[in-house]
Amino acid sequence: MPFIDTPIPGLFVFEPKVFEDARGYFFESFNAAVFSEKGINVNFVQDNQSKSTYGILRGLHYQLDPFAQAKLVRVISGEVLDVAVDVRKGSPTFGQHFGIILSAENKKQLYIPRGFAHGFVVLSETAEFFYKCDNFYSKEHDAGILYNDETLNIDWKINPADIKVSEKDANLPTFPNALNNFQY
Repeated sequence: MPFIDTPIPGLFVFEPKVFEDARGYFFESFNAAVFSEKGINVNFVQDNQSKSTYGILRGLHYQLDPFAQAKLVRVISGEVLDVAVDVRKGSPTFGQHFGIILSAENKKQLYIPRGFAHGFVVLSETAEFFYKCDNFYSKEHDAGILYNDETLNIDWKINPADIKVSEKDANLPTFPNALNNFQY
């Protein structure tokens, strides 16, 4: 199977089989049957893509139920540190995070189930980030956690002075004060 378990239940790294030859490469970035074999039965309904420069940090974001989103994230160009935080109350890993380098070169993807905050920081000069969602965006259900929350203590792998966030992300609540209606 092309899945690697992480220390957090339900959060998986997906490494697609890449076929390379003189022409370049080919791989399936998503196949519902392969995901179903892993017990991930998801119906993706929305694709999103962003382009950012070095040091841009987007996150930590999630949507509250009933508009929570599972995501399959990957990098099309460049390199990012991608982070998922378990915000499912009652989970044995509640408040824990997992980070992984995703790049155009390694072609790894991260499957993030509902009940996780998500964010990434660009490590390369630029990066194009692509993700699939299993629910539509709802502004009214938008929530998040401050990226440099001391409780979470995430090492973003770059000098904190180089991190650039939006005004919205800079004003997100800390982990203990974040809105949360997820149960494990």
